[in-house]
Amino acid sequence: MSRIIPTALGRDLVTFFEDFLPAQRGLSPHTIRSYRDALLLLLRFTARELRRTVDRLDVRDLTVERITRFLSALEAERHNSIVTRNARLGAIHVFARYLAGQRPEHLGTLQRIIGMPFKRGAVEAPIEYLDRTELDALLKSIDRSTDLGRRDYALFAFMFNTGARVQEALNVRVADVRLEAPPQVRLLGKGRKQRTCPLWPATARLLRDLIAERRDLRDESVSPLVFTNARGAPLTRYGVRYLLRRYVQTASQVAPSLKSKKLHPHSIRHSTAVALLKSGVDFATISQWLGHAGLNTTMRYARADLDLKRQALAQVFPNAVAPPPGGRLFLDGSDLAGWLRKL
Repeated sequence: MSRIIPTALGRDLVTFFEDFLPAQRGLSPHTIRSYRDALLLLLRFTARELRRTVDRLDVRDLTVERITRFLSALEAERHNSIVTRNARLGAIHVFARYLAGQRPEHLGTLQRIIGMPFKRGAVEAPIEYLDRTELDALLKSIDRSTDLGRRDYALFAFMFNTGARVQEALNVRVADVRLEAPPQVRLLGKGRKQRTCPLWPATARLLRDLIAERRDLRDESVSPLVFTNARGAPLTRYGVRYLLRRYVQTASQVAPSLKSKKLHPHSIRHSTAVALLKSGVDFATISQWLGHAGLNTTMRYARADLDLKRQALAQVFPNAVAPPPGGRLFLDGSDLAGWLRKL
């Protein structure tokens, strides 16, 4: 039986995923997995077209024309949205840039791949978040008389306080938390970037009680995770999604508006951003608080909140939204024309 010799593409894939993405780019395991999925789909598509196994593919097999057919197949056969299709192409762009530095003999083809444009027409999904009433209903739906209930309450309160991404919250260890005044927590975000977030006294008390109840959290020398499952193993993002769905279902009996919302753990992060914005916190501070790469990401929350839009409308056109005398709206042609001229 002959030994399979890895192709140049195979060797580059190994160093791309084992060294370049985690060590040089500092990407999170979640992002690396999404890149892996995109490239694995492309390699399988290419192998199918060439009637070869994936381990026999080489760099020259990755052409603009083939990648174009692959992207079309994602939409036609896998029914991927434009957003997902563009995310797959983004991963291909990153790999092509990496290959360009490793395989200059293929630079011409790789530059064409890097230049492939993203598809327009993607519909930006509205940002789903919980308002104050909905968040109160969610927290009150948690039974704090049990150990797991107290953990869940502390977890969701912590996520709202810090605006942490769900994996950031699940990665927090005892050594990352400072409970004495002023209480704060160290979070490890995207790109291995660290940031420090203040903790409200109420959140600090919840964490202090959680740590005091668990024996495995008392020994800070091993720096255990703060949030774990019933067996002491790490919680997963999918576990948090399940918990949120369960509590939202219960809370919707008190806050019916929750029934029409498609909420996920990231929605709590959105809720933090909108709450900070409503409180008058400037965009730069919110961006630092949430660990955004730039202000453009933070600015989208200004477009998300209807209350802020109503306030802006009332400030610019106060008479347009004020109730008419006698409590009855009446517009004749002249009034309407006059109002339109003011716009």
